[in-house]
Amino acid sequence: MIGCLFVVSGPSGTGKTTILRKILERQDNLEFSVSYTTRQKRECEEEGKDYFFVSRDHFEDLIERNEFIEWARVHDNLYGTSRKYVDSMLENGTNVILDIDVQGALNVLRQRPEAVYVFIAPPSFDELKRRLEFRGTERQEQLQTRLRNARWELSKIKRFQYVIVNSDLNHSVVQLEAIITSEQLRVDRMKDRLHGAGLDFREVDVRDN
Repeated sequence: MIGCLFVVSGPSGTGKTTILRKILERQDNLEFSVSYTTRQKRECEEEGKDYFFVSRDHFEDLIERNEFIEWARVHDNLYGTSRKYVDSMLENGTNVILDIDVQGALNVLRQRPEAVYVFIAPPSFDELKRRLEFRGTERQEQLQTRLRNARWELSKIKRFQYVIVNSDLNHSVVQLEAIITSEQLRVDRMKDRLHGAGLDFREVDVRDN
């Protein structure tokens, strides 16, 4: 049984990374795909857990070798998702979840339309601004860049299958978990398991019995 690919995205500051950390604590057959980035590591981040932090030259070499499902330039930094890692997990029947920016999610959509796309939105734009200011990880110029990008990112909600408005963390975690569970129970994803159990998918006429 092939694993399911979940793509979670949204503007910076919506809380998507915090939601995913909670989800990964609650879901057994779910792996987080660690992205590559050229940006500087923050104090709270861990190499190989939050990101693989690499030089721009190394990143560009990975692009040349077609190592990424997607890559994008975001806030003057480069981000990319490893094709080899994702495909190996899916082929082993493991569900994989990506935490990527909206530009990257749209790039994945063009290649993997069968994946599940979830947009994490803020309760309001003013609340998004407040969260970014409270986080205190960007200079004022960087903050304004993120807010400008956020308006464009929010305009892309209609390209996603699901949207979660993150006004309450616990409620948002429950909503994302419900999406993950329901998607795994879709008939087209369950057909191999059902066929293996001797349940036939072919439609029959009751008059044939």
